[in-house]
Amino acid sequence: MKFFVFVILAICALFFLLGLKSQKGKAKGLVDGHLAEPATAPNCVSSEIDVQPEKKIAPLNGSLSAIKNAITVTGGTITSETDSYLSATYMSKLFKFVDDVEIRHYKDNVWHVRSASRVGYSDRGMNRKRVENIRTNLS
Repeated sequence: MKFFVFVILAICALFFLLGLKSQKGKAKGLVDGHLAEPATAPNCVSSEIDVQPEKKIAPLNGSLSAIKNAITVTGGTITSETDSYLSATYMSKLFKFVDDVEIRHYKDNVWHVRSASRVGYSDRGMNRKRVENIRTNLS
């Protein structure tokens, strides 16, 4: 029983430390005018990717102000903004993991989007759900 409690406490401590580590990072930003490519871990989705179809998601449609509002309504915090780029963070409640959402202007009211976890391997589909939640709040 003591061993079981120790293992649970060790796992909680590890998640707490990973949460702290994620809070010290920042969004990838633009790379040659495009959103950064997703890493190999399945904890990212992007509308600008063709190589990894399982990470592909549709771009967002709407004005910058509508997208900013949708991000804020869904619990995001805007961290950087220009006329053609925006980054925001989302923090999990329990272990305070930080994920980044980035958008960049593509054409008219079409915005490419990238949502990624800063640490860890799997996000259990959270980044895809987040982008779809933002999309729903645009309508």
